[in-house]
Amino acid sequence: MRPKIGQTMLRLTAYGLVALTVTGCNVLSRLSEVGDGPELTKIVNPVARPGYRPVSLPMPTPQVAEENPNSLWRAGAKAFFKDHRAKEIGDVVTVKLEFTDKATFDNTTTRKRADKEDTNITQLLGLEAEFSKVLPQAVSAAALLSFDNAHETKGDGDIARSETISLTFAAVVTQILPNGSLVIVGRQEILVNSELRELMVTGVVRPSDIDSDNTISHEKIAEMRVAYGGSGTISQLQQPRWGTQIWDIIFPF
Repeated sequence: MRPKIGQTMLRLTAYGLVALTVTGCNVLSRLSEVGDGPELTKIVNPVARPGYRPVSLPMPTPQVAEENPNSLWRAGAKAFFKDHRAKEIGDVVTVKLEFTDKATFDNTTTRKRADKEDTNITQLLGLEAEFSKVLPQAVSAAALLSFDNAHETKGDGDIARSETISLTFAAVVTQILPNGSLVIVGRQEILVNSELRELMVTGVVRPSDIDSDNTISHEKIAEMRVAYGGSGTISQLQQPRWGTQIWDIIFPF
């Protein structure tokens, strides 16, 4: 028994040291800020940071420009002046999302049901008198079985929803469809006070719907998918614990 107790104490001590190591850096940094507040980080080369990773995005196929020194027209150009609107894989387009949604639902359900059934055996080849001998208690063949059930269900539902989203963000062209339409994907992440807000939009746009300032409104995006939410301390407090969620799913009543 003593060796097992010793091993348990060693494990608890190891767990405590790990917890102190994880939280120690945060405690020391907070203690160093007493009276002065947090300090600004120094300006350094972002590429030289330990956690830096290069970005990989879809890029268009390189095109070799033909030289024509005696002409003002550049080979492969679609206009005399350069068009800044997104048209190739890897180009960036600005999406303007002005979404307002309101919905009201009101449902009432009422259900009542009453069932009653009697089963009697008055004559059964003269064997109805033998029931009292076979069964442990005396029974009457004229009132052998009787069922009586009553059910009543009533439910009320009321949903009022109002959502307004106004955002302007950039998306990247990831694919060009055979008909010339562009597939765009845009994603943003904002971390403020341990709360992460995420926005992701995907869809298909026509190049002709992109305005001259390289912007497009959300009503011109086909097959649009918008996901806007968050994760962090505030979002966790607004949700029930995982045990409560599982209980709500498996509880049959």
